[in-house]
Amino acid sequence: MAAELHPRSGKLIGLSNSNRTAHRNQPVQEFNHGLVLSLEPLRDRDVFTVRIDKKVNSWSGSIEIGVTALDPAGLEFPSSATGLKGGSWIVSGCSVLKDGRSVLEEYGRDLDQLGEGDLVGIQRNGKGELHLWVNGQDCGTAASGLPSRLWAVVDLYGKCTQVTVVSCEPPPEMEGEEEEDVEEEMVADPCRSHDGAGAVVLIAAGASTVGMNGSAEEVPEASRMHNRPDKFPNNFEPDIVLTEHQLFDVFNNAIVSLYRSEDEGRDDLGLGGGASDSSRGGTGSNGGGRGTGSDSGIGAPGEGSSSNSSPAGNSGGVAGLGVATASMTTNDALLFHEKCGTLIKLSNNNKTAERRRPLDEFNNGVVMTNRPLRHNEMFEIRIDKLVDKWSGSIEIGVTTHNPNNLDYPATMTNLRSGTIMMSGCGILTNGKGTRREYCEFSLDELQEGDLIGLMRKASGALHFFINGIDQGVAANQTPGVVYGVVDLYGMAVKVTIVHNHNHSDRLRRNNAIMRALSPDVGRPRPALSVTPEPDIPDRLLFHSNCGQKAAIISEGRTALRPHATDDFNHGVVLSNRPLHSNEVFQVRIDKMVDKWAGSIEIGVTTHNPAYLQLPSTMTNLRSGTWMMTGNGVMHNGTTILDEYGHNLDRLKAGDTVGVVRKEDGSLHFFVNGVPQGPAAWNVPSSVYAVVDLYGQAAQATIMDDMADLPPLPDDSSEGPTAMSPGSPCSISGAASANDLRFHHLHGTNAVITNGGRTALRQNCRSEFNDAIVISNRSLRDGELFEIVIQKMVDRWSGSIEAGVTVIRPEELEFPNTMTDIDYDTWMLSGTAIMQDGNTMRNNYGCDLDSLTTGSRIGMMRTASGDLHYFINGVDQGLACTGLPPDVFAVIDLYGQCVQVSITSSSGPLDNSLCTSNITEKSFPIHSPVAGVAHRLHSKHGKNVVLLGDGCQALRVGGYAHGIVFSAKELKTDELFEVKINKVDERWSGSLHVGLTTLQPQDLPSCPLSGLSPSLTQLRSKVTWVLASSEVRRNGVLQKQNYGCSLERLTVGNRVGVKRCSDDTMHILIDGEDMGPAATAVAKNVYAVLDLYGKVTAVSIVSSTLVEDAESVKAPSLSSDSCSEGEEDNTPVRECENEPPLVPTVMTFLENHGKNIQLSNQNLTAARVSSYNQGLLVTAQALPRQQLFQFQIDRLNPSWTSSLSLGVIGHAPDRLNFPSTACCLKRSIWLLQRDSVFHNSLKICENYGPNLDTCPEGTVLGLLVDSSGCLHLYVNGMDQGTAAQDIPSPCYPIIDLYGQCEQVTIVANHVPVVGAESGDMHCQGDMEKADMVDGIKESVCWTPPPEVNPNKTCEYQALCSRFKDLLTLPDGYFNEDAKYNLCYCESCHKLRGDEAYYKRGEPPRDYALPFGWCRFALRIKTHCEVSNAFKKWHIAYHGTNVGSLRRILDHNQLLSESSSIFSSSPVKTEGHGSYGEPEENSAPEREIPRVQLSPTMRYSGLEGFAPKVQFRDPRSLRCHQAQVGFQVCVRPGSYKAGPSSLGISEPLDPRFSNAEIEWITKEKGGTLLYGLLIRVE
Repeated sequence: MAAELHPRSGKLIGLSNSNRTAHRNQPVQEFNHGLVLSLEPLRDRDVFTVRIDKKVNSWSGSIEIGVTALDPAGLEFPSSATGLKGGSWIVSGCSVLKDGRSVLEEYGRDLDQLGEGDLVGIQRNGKGELHLWVNGQDCGTAASGLPSRLWAVVDLYGKCTQVTVVSCEPPPEMEGEEEEDVEEEMVADPCRSHDGAGAVVLIAAGASTVGMNGSAEEVPEASRMHNRPDKFPNNFEPDIVLTEHQLFDVFNNAIVSLYRSEDEGRDDLGLGGGASDSSRGGTGSNGGGRGTGSDSGIGAPGEGSSSNSSPAGNSGGVAGLGVATASMTTNDALLFHEKCGTLIKLSNNNKTAERRRPLDEFNNGVVMTNRPLRHNEMFEIRIDKLVDKWSGSIEIGVTTHNPNNLDYPATMTNLRSGTIMMSGCGILTNGKGTRREYCEFSLDELQEGDLIGLMRKASGALHFFINGIDQGVAANQTPGVVYGVVDLYGMAVKVTIVHNHNHSDRLRRNNAIMRALSPDVGRPRPALSVTPEPDIPDRLLFHSNCGQKAAIISEGRTALRPHATDDFNHGVVLSNRPLHSNEVFQVRIDKMVDKWAGSIEIGVTTHNPAYLQLPSTMTNLRSGTWMMTGNGVMHNGTTILDEYGHNLDRLKAGDTVGVVRKEDGSLHFFVNGVPQGPAAWNVPSSVYAVVDLYGQAAQATIMDDMADLPPLPDDSSEGPTAMSPGSPCSISGAASANDLRFHHLHGTNAVITNGGRTALRQNCRSEFNDAIVISNRSLRDGELFEIVIQKMVDRWSGSIEAGVTVIRPEELEFPNTMTDIDYDTWMLSGTAIMQDGNTMRNNYGCDLDSLTTGSRIGMMRTASGDLHYFINGVDQGLACTGLPPDVFAVIDLYGQCVQVSITSSSGPLDNSLCTSNITEKSFPIHSPVAGVAHRLHSKHGKNVVLLGDGCQALRVGGYAHGIVFSAKELKTDELFEVKINKVDERWSGSLHVGLTTLQPQDLPSCPLSGLSPSLTQLRSKVTWVLASSEVRRNGVLQKQNYGCSLERLTVGNRVGVKRCSDDTMHILIDGEDMGPAATAVAKNVYAVLDLYGKVTAVSIVSSTLVEDAESVKAPSLSSDSCSEGEEDNTPVRECENEPPLVPTVMTFLENHGKNIQLSNQNLTAARVSSYNQGLLVTAQALPRQQLFQFQIDRLNPSWTSSLSLGVIGHAPDRLNFPSTACCLKRSIWLLQRDSVFHNSLKICENYGPNLDTCPEGTVLGLLVDSSGCLHLYVNGMDQGTAAQDIPSPCYPIIDLYGQCEQVTIVANHVPVVGAESGDMHCQGDMEKADMVDGIKESVCWTPPPEVNPNKTCEYQALCSRFKDLLTLPDGYFNEDAKYNLCYCESCHKLRGDEAYYKRGEPPRDYALPFGWCRFALRIKTHCEVSNAFKKWHIAYHGTNVGSLRRILDHNQLLSESSSIFSSSPVKTEGHGSYGEPEENSAPEREIPRVQLSPTMRYSGLEGFAPKVQFRDPRSLRCHQAQVGFQVCVRPGSYKAGPSSLGISEPLDPRFSNAEIEWITKEKGGTLLYGLLIRVE
């Protein structure tokens, strides 16, 4: 086509040079209206290229180029190209826009950065793809699916003011591709001769691309194929027909041999033209030995080859294979670019990169490849060296930046353009996280010797590989020209580019890639050999290709890990042939080692061992693999059955395990000859047996004699399954006859496993939708389709949606969510019934969003066309009517719901559903007090425990955090009344009562951090409260002297609250109405109480007049509930007089982890070896409201981490204990470190103290309250609610892991928080009745030992070592180390410290010095006995290290000017200042002007406490330290004022900057109490 512009153009465009040049008029005044189009539509493969002639700097933006389907003859030109619609694709900057909307953000070169003289082209290739060309380089695919008739578009926008069309023709490479297409036709029929050269044409086809221009840069396809055989043939017979894979093998063997020649001195290369370096760059050889033409270029090993280096070398008319090898020079291999990060040292011919000074520097280690990566080319590196000092490790990825022009950043993730990096287990694009959980592996966890690779596919998809295993697509539409980049960050010090010179390792890796590319995945290919292989014997043996740490002996019958005590994995072995149907593969465990966790794993795989790169463990393989591991079954690395059969981790030497695939495609496992039942269905016929000698398993032998094995059961439903037991409405034999499965067609993110019975959503933490699954057939009338929820995540809102549709799976275009379908679909979403995407009905009988793991959901269409839903077997009633027949069941794995399985209850429904299988959980909780309708809500303050099914509340610690709510909103004129059961006269203050609009269910479950310490501080929602005799609204005083003061109430008094019809709040005391306390009270309110001060326990005595029928009636057709309005107060008295329950004596169960030894009548448990296998469960279930406590007896600092504890919801008698508690995934709630886990999923973080830091002597406890909430107690302190909905019965479980080696159950009479021990409530010799504004003093003056339980705190030890370096006399410090307090996060959480306290007379706030460590100073005797001393305030003083000794010598604080480090002269003051000088004192002596603060956040600033650097004598690491003093200051001796440092931002939320600094000049007004040290 003509390289001209269309005469019609934008209104500011002028054309010249025969319509080949366009310029924008008034370029300085106007920046747009510069559109021009090509004269004719583009032909396929033509590149319409323009040259930028002129640019101005007046504007931002520049040239834009693209294509449009709009005919310029009738086009109304917009102001810019991005305004084109109707099928227009425009490249603007580095973005691609379609019809004005961005479809690709980061693409190719940034057009805005091009300068005058640069060439820009646009092309539509034959596949309908859009390509951008910049200066002759293809930037890759910008868009696809373009129509055939398109005009080129150029927009002279912004800075670009003039362009000239230079050409419109295919690039030279495209012409070569046309020739390659012809040659590929020749490959398709290798017996066909096109030019009389016979089979030479076959070889020429593979090498023609290389020989086209005789240049290595013109070989983009040469490096695509990484699939190289172990051997390649010395000759070809004319009648051999080669497959595509075999052709690839031949072609790539040349590359292998070239690599060999570099290592072996090119002695036996076996290729023509390969005998000397002079042949490099040549194209063939005349003396190449046996070939199929005179210049074939293929030679047999040992035959001579001349070094013909002629530039053409085509005497036979066809280039030989020698062309490919000769033109491939070592310079073409991937190396590191010489320009690299400032700390990088290159070696090994630029194949190895190392970061200098790895112990001093952690960054500036970026290296890039010496050339761009080709499509489908593997860039792989090996980690050679790591250091164990820094956090973070190697990062790898690609970038569009040319290393020659790049200013290398400190870390590659700092680059904000054109860069895609894998960091940890996530993907970062331009420095920002785009995928948080890309793969199972984390780069930070890789070890020396591990391999990391990446590949940009021809489609633009970027893949990463870990040890040769493809981790999947990391990014789509990666730019066409990218360089490989490695960041030697943190721990990573040295890497080497892997060129596969180790032939055996290269064979495995390349065969794995070939297998991934092969359409016959898992099936063996014919070997490429002219001589047929001998027949493979039918005997089952182990294949010789085995894991890196495994070996095959005894003629293939035995597999072992020779160094089993050094390595625990890389022990995978496979059978030498596929298993026959019904053929049992069984092995005997010969040898085990007692060092590792885990043991043998067995299964089947479709992968041929000859072509498989074996992973470290077989469960890492993500395709075609079924494995039994522990007592579960995994398919492609995903667990499909949790509790399947006997636990393989508990087997011993001599035990046997086996596997068989039946003719019906079901998979069965055997343990010691006992069938474990069906594990999977629809397993392919050609599968190999797999044994993974993992962990303890060191050697196994194939058992040939199968006579002792019992016959397989015919009924595939027998044996253990993962389905929930007790499913309702099942008919005998229904499971075996049931053919309901999930259809093989499903949403994009859905995966169907377990023979169609299980569906899951992949990437569940990064994707929340696109996971619709549908039944494989339509439901019959009266047939129940039921699924069980097996896995959930707490990341998203919303959950599973279920329904039916008339649309057949083959006709359904799966949307993001099923509620997007607008025809023939009925869905239940939350509580809403939806038809065709529209809500028909709200508040249906169940809420799908509230279901949890283990819940069952069923749906059924009756014969009359009604739709019913079933939750846990209970019919929820009619959902909708008028459904047509032949509907399919639909499940949408949305939001929190991740995995479901079809239960055995699916099938025809019998008539006994309504009453036969209703579980206890289906009924509401009944009150033990008949007629009492009111309950307390399960959400409450952290110091509250609910008793009596929510009828009683008890404050178990402290004086605050005792807020409780009514379970439901109060109706108009409904009285909510409680009776005071217990008071503690040690506290002042009393009960608070009122109404609030705060809905308790909206409070966080774990922990209850949303509640204020007292009700008067509750201001998140509107709250009306009576405290003492004052009525407050959101803390603001509304009324004084209202009624009787609540502080006068005692045991037996009753207090009630109600909202009257006139919107007023009334308080009732002992039944007497005190009158309106507040007006304009909202309608939807809850009663709220605060068990504050002396009131510690209350019980509900009120009842609603009209009880809610739902609260007392069971969901049954034959309910025998009490009649409405029935009241009986007698049971209340019975409840009061009920004798206390005798606590259950708890002991450890005899069934426990294999490293546990019990003693002391099963009260003490010790781990006797290793660091795991230490699981313990109590023999007795934990009753509600009983505290189970145990003490940590012994810790072993040789290990890391420590114990975990929690509860399990099923009987432990027959529990198969795994190596650690985190491996349990059914009905378990676990507290580990400072997190809470449910079924191995984290549900809460930052809960309580870090259990790993608990020292010896710590007492830990578990309590499940009456509401089913789990509480953790640490040294008697309740840490609040950890989890909810704990089932009954439940059993405490303890994992003696890592450091924790021994625990002992503490007798039940040991007091907990709230007991009579004065040490827990009153520390030192404080008076029990000393109260300050209702706030009790709770920081010790001389703390008892219990206050600082963390005796092994590493931070405290580090601070102590720094104190020793100061060489301060021991006489200044208290001899008893128990008075030293550490305020690190772990220690202060263990003590349960509050952040702020009051002290002195009058009381004044001060903050605890969190983050510091206090060393108690020796106090003078006269001060210790002074009563006034206890009335002083607490403050802090920051100072420098050089002043410490002087301050301690003088026993008083010094001003800054008196420091020996001060350079300014010391000022003196006259006698008229704060006090007279002592007699005989020197007149020039100054009375210090000392700066103090009630918070170390201010006194610890560097302006007061400069940092000093020191080297820890133990670890030899450098740290920075600060010092200060905790002091007592006499009230009235100081003046509070603003900061002298001029700080405007608030430092502490409790203290205003206007009063954050205290100044004192009064001698004797301060007293040193403790030395404070902080180390960073």
